[in-house]
Amino acid sequence: MAAYLLCLSAGGGVPLFTRTKGDLKPLPFPVIGSLNGVHMFASTHDVSLLSTTTVDAKVVWKVFHDSITLILVSRDDNASDSHLQQLIEKVFLSMVLVYGLDDLTNIKNIERFKKEIKVCFKLVDSLLDQADLDTFSDLTDSVDVVLGPENSILQEYLDAFVEAAASPYGCLLVWGKVAVATRKWWSLSSVELVLLSLLVNSLPKCSARDIPIFLPHGSPKVPHRLLTFQLVQGVEVCVVCGPTPSLAELQREVDRFWRTAFEYLKSSTRIHPRNFPTSILTDQSILGFILINRESHRCLCTVEPMEEDSSRQGKTMSIYRRREILRAFYKSVVRTIFTPPQSDMDSTETADTLHTRLKHKALETYIVSETHKCFAMNTNPYELYVLYSIHIPTYALRSTTTKLLSSLIKEKTMQV
Repeated sequence: MAAYLLCLSAGGGVPLFTRTKGDLKPLPFPVIGSLNGVHMFASTHDVSLLSTTTVDAKVVWKVFHDSITLILVSRDDNASDSHLQQLIEKVFLSMVLVYGLDDLTNIKNIERFKKEIKVCFKLVDSLLDQADLDTFSDLTDSVDVVLGPENSILQEYLDAFVEAAASPYGCLLVWGKVAVATRKWWSLSSVELVLLSLLVNSLPKCSARDIPIFLPHGSPKVPHRLLTFQLVQGVEVCVVCGPTPSLAELQREVDRFWRTAFEYLKSSTRIHPRNFPTSILTDQSILGFILINRESHRCLCTVEPMEEDSSRQGKTMSIYRRREILRAFYKSVVRTIFTPPQSDMDSTETADTLHTRLKHKALETYIVSETHKCFAMNTNPYELYVLYSIHIPTYALRSTTTKLLSSLIKEKTMQV
C-alpha cells in the first residue's frame, strides 16, 4: 500500500508528523495545508467530511478528542472507506498505547510533542507496512495465533511464570504470533491484543525489554509495563505488570521457569511458516488462508500451507503475491458482502444502515481469475478466506473449504 499519513493539531492545523509508505515524494506543505483546510472549512459549516476519492487516491480524515487530526491518503484501490477508517483509528490507538491519552489530548508544547511522539513511529509504520507484514491482524482486528502441538504444555509453563511475576497478563509469541496466553490476556480488547503483538514485532530484537505502555481501552491514562524476554530464537514471553517486579528480578526467574521447556520451545518454532500442525491435512490446491474466530478475536493465517512450498516458490505463485491476494480478497468481502460484527462497526455505521445496504446475510462467496480462485465462508463465529490455485475445479471450492474449516476448528487454540 502506498500511503501518506499526516498528523496535525486539530485547533490550528500545525503539522506534528508525517509518515510515508511506498516510493512517494514528500507532500508539499501547501498540499498538507489544503487537505486540512478543506476539512476545517467543512466543520465550520456543520459538515463532517469523512472521506473523498481523487483520480488516483482516497483520502480519509478523522479528529480525535478535539486535539489531533489524522489524514490518510492511500493509493490502495482495494481498500474501502471503512477499511481506511479502521486503519486510521488503529493508528491513533497505537499512539495511545505507547504515548498515553493524556499527553495526546493535552498538547502544551508543540515542539516537545514533535520530539516525544517519535516513540510511536515504529508501531505506526508497521501498520502502514501492511503488504510486508507476515501477519493479518492489522487487517482482521484479530490477533494472529499458531496452533502448535506443544501449546498445551507451554501453557503450563506460562501460567507458572506469570504467577511469579505477580501478574495475570502474559503470553508466548512464536515468530510474532501468539502460541499461548493467560485468561486475562485473552480478556483484553481485540485492538489491545493486536497492537501489543505488533508492538513487540516492530521493535529491534533483544534479550529483554521493559517498555511503558497504556492499554487503549483498559487503561489509556495510567501506565503499565510490558516486559519481554527472548527464550530461544523466534520465541518471546511477554508480561504486562505494574511497578513491580523489576526487569532484573524477573529476568533471574526466566532460566528457572523455562530451562526444562527448551526442547518444547525449539519444537514450537518449527511450525512456522505453516502455523498449524502437519497432522492437519490440506488440499494441494490451497495456497493460503485466513481463519478468524470473531468471538475470541483470534486469527490463524498462512501462505505456506504445504511443507514443500519453500522449494516450489520459483514454480508457483510467490509468497508476497499470495499475501497480497488474500488481503485484497478480504477487503473486497468484509463490509460489502459479509456483515461485520456489531462490535466491529465504524462509529458512523449502524445495523440499520447495513441492513439497508445488505438486504440478505451472505454466507459464502467466491471469485475466479486467470491466475487463482478464492472462496470465503461465514459460519458464525468463524470466517474463512481461502486462496486456491487455478487448477482446482470451481465446483470443488465449497466442499474443500468446508473440509478445511472442519479440520481447523477442532484445534483448541481457535476455540473461545
